[in-house]
Amino acid sequence: MARAAGRYRRLWTGIGTAFTAALLLAGCSDEGNNGEGKAEGAPVFAEASVHDPSVIRTEDGTFYVFGSHLAAAKSTDLMKWELIASGVADGNPLIPNVTEELREAFQWAQTDTLWAADVIQLADGRYYMYYNACRGDSPLSAMGVAVANGIEGPYKDLGIILKSGMWGEPSENGEIYDATIHPNVVDPDVFFDKNGRLWMVYGSYSGGIFIMEMDAKTGKPLPDQGYGKKLLGGNHSRIEGPYMLYSPDSDYYYLFLSFGGLDAAGGYNIRVARSKNPDGPYVDAAGKEMIEAKADPSLPLFDDRSIEPFGAKLVGNHLWNDPADEGRESGYVSPGHNSAYYDEKSGQYFLIFHSRFPYSGEKHEIRVHQFFLNADGWPVVAPFRYAGETLRKVGKDTVAGDYELVNHGKDISAELKESASIRLETDGTVSGNVSGEWRLNGESGLGLTIAGVNYDGYWLRSWDEAAEAWTETFTVLSKDGVAMWGVRR
Repeated sequence: MARAAGRYRRLWTGIGTAFTAALLLAGCSDEGNNGEGKAEGAPVFAEASVHDPSVIRTEDGTFYVFGSHLAAAKSTDLMKWELIASGVADGNPLIPNVTEELREAFQWAQTDTLWAADVIQLADGRYYMYYNACRGDSPLSAMGVAVANGIEGPYKDLGIILKSGMWGEPSENGEIYDATIHPNVVDPDVFFDKNGRLWMVYGSYSGGIFIMEMDAKTGKPLPDQGYGKKLLGGNHSRIEGPYMLYSPDSDYYYLFLSFGGLDAAGGYNIRVARSKNPDGPYVDAAGKEMIEAKADPSLPLFDDRSIEPFGAKLVGNHLWNDPADEGRESGYVSPGHNSAYYDEKSGQYFLIFHSRFPYSGEKHEIRVHQFFLNADGWPVVAPFRYAGETLRKVGKDTVAGDYELVNHGKDISAELKESASIRLETDGTVSGNVSGEWRLNGESGLGLTIAGVNYDGYWLRSWDEAAEAWTETFTVLSKDGVAMWGVRR
């Protein structure tokens, strides 16, 4: 339902703002919380605005994200972000003379800005930035690579590696360019597979998402690949922002994607598919082949209905309601274009993305959520932003209680999925707005059965920013790829 913007209260907003909450205590679980879970042991956040954040971690442990419009930020803890660059103009420290350095790309793409960048360190110790320029109202795009000795630049151009949008002319594949089957050469993610081979996955709308093998010495594509191999999409379906993460725990490559439109009314949402091989084939949680995910050419442009059934939907538009009606609503609008990180030392997984917020227009900020692999090996994302929380052993009496439940569904819609009140009873039943059963699996695993559908995931204690408290939460996913989140209220 509609709500006045004045009722929506988000804490700790403002780009680059440092917050005055007390320092986060070690572990961030029950330690440091008083009887009500309030205030004591509160995490410290600082915000930055980087659209399409792609993550890389340096040897000193610092996380960097690079995004659109030559923006970048850094953090040592994934909670406090410092903006270090923004804006495609001369004087940006990443590429100080960007208008001349990337002149060829701007001229081809008929634009003066850059889209989602990706940075990787290769064996020579240098940092390679994959930049891309696109006209925006067509897939007239140029993708290139620039290199720097230090991660914060300055980067020097090594040249364009791919082009798209060559109307009436031969494309990189040697065929006349057709935007319904050939890619828009934007949104790159360059990654090493488990055997040390270098790949790049890329694409947005147009002909779909493609992958190609790269030269690990030069950072450029290996010869004679054209645009590479198609993984999914086509007919201008709204699928973009691919990002690859290999998990040594499951031995799967997880291909994260954003479906829908990126603005506040676009219904952006994050989905995932997986494969045993970096170049596919990819399937979703229901076993559907992702190569079949494409728009119906007989329907109007940007047909979403045809692609809605594909991919496990991990997070989309949602709004947490406060049953006490104290105005503590919170949630996300059009979260998307994520990257992901696996910490080999701790075994933790993190999802890094940008999001807009209810009743806040197009304003966006970086958000980081921890995620876990459920019993079926699929990611389940913590309901609240990362605050240092860890999984721990839990008993049935601790889990039982009143929760607000968000069902993310599978649709692509600007609608805010409002939370509904439920209760996890001590006898293992679920009551309230939905009914069913719940159970504990091992030390921290949680399973739900709602309307005959099984959901599997985890229970954990998380920081509720709106309530300024540590609280009980859970995150689960069905075999059809529908995510549900629960928060104690």
